[in-house]
Amino acid sequence: MPPTPRALLEVVAIVGTLGSCFFYLLSALGLASFLRDRRKRLKEPPLAESQLPPVSILKPLKGVDPEIWESFCSHCEQEYPQFQIQMIFGVSDPADPAIEVVRKLQSKYSKLAIELMVCDRVLGTNIKVSNLVQMLPAARHELLLVNDSDIRVPADYLRRVITPLADNSVGLVTCLYRGVAGPTVASPTLGSRLEALGISTDFVPGVLSARFLEKGLHFGLGSTLAFRRRDLEAIGGFETLLDYLADDYELGRRIASTGKKVELSAATVTTFLPAYTLRQFFQHQLRWSRTIRDARRWGYAGLLFTFGLPWALLTLLTARGALWGWGLFALTLALRLAGGFVAAEPVLHDRQVLRNIFLLPLRDLIAPLVWAAGFMGNRIHWRGEVFDLKDGRLTITKPASPVD
Repeated sequence: MPPTPRALLEVVAIVGTLGSCFFYLLSALGLASFLRDRRKRLKEPPLAESQLPPVSILKPLKGVDPEIWESFCSHCEQEYPQFQIQMIFGVSDPADPAIEVVRKLQSKYSKLAIELMVCDRVLGTNIKVSNLVQMLPAARHELLLVNDSDIRVPADYLRRVITPLADNSVGLVTCLYRGVAGPTVASPTLGSRLEALGISTDFVPGVLSARFLEKGLHFGLGSTLAFRRRDLEAIGGFETLLDYLADDYELGRRIASTGKKVELSAATVTTFLPAYTLRQFFQHQLRWSRTIRDARRWGYAGLLFTFGLPWALLTLLTARGALWGWGLFALTLALRLAGGFVAAEPVLHDRQVLRNIFLLPLRDLIAPLVWAAGFMGNRIHWRGEVFDLKDGRLTITKPASPVD
């Protein structure tokens, strides 16, 4: 007698649940590996101030992000030889409100080399990279650092990020980041809380699992990209990234393909999230799902085995509440919570996660829907515009209402 549909569904659910438990254990190995490597790195004697090389920081801007003033100031208050820091801010619109913030920064930190450029040419569909192409000639130093406009950094950030580049075998240094929900910590929206929770409990474990499995990183994160100008030139410059959505990923991947290592810094930075509505949260998640789908196709397919709680719930339902089903559900929940907590607290020092952890089941139930939707089209919303995405490249479609 052939198995019933319910029995087949039960088998599928059990396989999915066990596969997710295996992923959680793999994530634990990745987290432990990173914590061990970070402890070693933090014990290493820092470079003397005279050994710290000059660095040019490039920050392409579009609009005013939450906490942008404090984030900018954190870059100006570094434990680093101040005369060796050059900061270049680039905007594509001469009426961009971020210009006023940069002018204020120039006034407060008048002794720093802070420059503002209006990048009036559109060289590709990725305006951020288009700005970087036009900003690069103004950079005076060999070492370059690019990070997103909404990133706030600790005082030892530059020391931590630049030091690994003293080793010529290292081609790029990047950083993990934590998300702070909402326009202020006191009044986060549900969408921004779900976003912040996902960064700590999903994104970071995924990055560290890839680092563990692949014996090192082979991509970059937009929170920090530090590299040499000559290594950028070896991959064809920023121009080769003009039409890519995941320019940070591509930059790291291409530098790694030259044989150089991509290092994950001991420094952790912070991004302040907009007050996402649930619709905006879904659109943001969908954008990143389709980005990952195009950048790492097999990795994206493998995400099917990371949805532990939905699989465990389906197992429990198909098992009709059997005791073994409850046991498997409890095991999956324990592994999920433990991995998420380790990623959030010891790795990221994310103090918000305990306040938001009760939302984890909701986020985990949404995740498979976003994953499935990622296969069902190529359209994404990004910075007020709608694009079509194919093989990682962007084609502009039409303006959209701001959602990101």
